[in-house]
Amino acid sequence: MSILIVAEHDNASLKPATLHVVTAAQKIGGDIHILVAGRNCDGAAQAAAKVAGVAKVLKADDAAYEHQLAENTAKLIVSLAPNYSHVLAAATVNGKNIMPRAAALLDVQQISEISAVESPDTFVRPTYAGNALATVQSSDKIKVITVRATAFDISPA
Repeated sequence: MSILIVAEHDNASLKPATLHVVTAAQKIGGDIHILVAGRNCDGAAQAAAKVAGVAKVLKADDAAYEHQLAENTAKLIVSLAPNYSHVLAAATVNGKNIMPRAAALLDVQQISEISAVESPDTFVRPTYAGNALATVQSSDKIKVITVRATAFDISPA
C-alpha cells in the first residue's frame, strides 16, 4: 500500500500543512510519496525529500503547474493515482480546489477534512459545522482525502 501526498508549496519550500498530512499518512501506514507539482519547484522538491518518513518525491516541473491550477493538477494526480491506495492533500484552499476534481475524474468519493485515522479505510471527520464527528468508511479502491492539518501534529524528524 502506497500513499501519494499532494504537496502544498510555493515552489521554493513546503508549506507546514504538508508536514501535518505526512503525519496523517503515517497513521494510515505504507510507503509515503510526495508529489511536488509546480514551476521551478526544485526547492520544494528538495525540502520534501528531507521529510522524515517519505520514501519518494515525484517532481512535476512544468509551466502547466506554475499556478497549481486544479484542472491541470487533478489530471496529473489521476495519471498517478492507479499506483496508490490513498491520495492525500491538506484541507487548504488549494487542496479543497484540486481534490474534488481528482476524485470526480477517478469516479470515487472524496473524504473531506479527516481529523483522525481509525484504519486504512476508516476515518473521522467533522460534520454539522464541526459540532459533531462522523466516522466514515470507504470501500473505494483509491481513497481521495483532504486532511485537517490542525488535527495532526508534525512528526519529529
